[in-house]
Amino acid sequence: MPKLNLLFALGLGAALASSNLAAADYKIGVVQAVRVLEAAPQAEAAKKKLEAEFAGKDKSLVAKQKELKALEDRSAKDGAIMSESERARLERDLANIRRELKRDSDEFRDDVNFRRNEEFAKIQKQIVEAIQVIAAEQKYDLVMGEGVIFASKAVDITDLVIDRLKKGGK
Repeated sequence: MPKLNLLFALGLGAALASSNLAAADYKIGVVQAVRVLEAAPQAEAAKKKLEAEFAGKDKSLVAKQKELKALEDRSAKDGAIMSESERARLERDLANIRRELKRDSDEFRDDVNFRRNEEFAKIQKQIVEAIQVIAAEQKYDLVMGEGVIFASKAVDITDLVIDRLKKGGK
């Protein structure tokens, strides 16, 4: 029986202590990271930078695709009237261009993905810094991001983060 009373007393003490924590006023904010990323001018600038950086390589790939298409059309159209050696050479050329195009396309895709990840890592860092500054300035106790199922407009600070990013500040 004394053990039961001790457990009851400890449980009651824990409940009272936690009720004091629950009664405290906390300022909580929520940020919708996807919306911030879509609205951040830094993201649009990064997209344009990447497009400009890879425009030349993209044009080169398109030209190679047109070259392949032209050779395939020639093979389909004139293949029946070509000599055996000419047809064999054309098939070798087609196989080589297909192989080069696949290799170049794969390399291009890998390069674009790598650079995109680099640029968006910089932006994510800026977003986190902007959130931290807003949280400190406005004395938030907790700012949450992904995984929030519902948040009222009263705690949503997404627009504040977007505004700070538009101003170029962290």
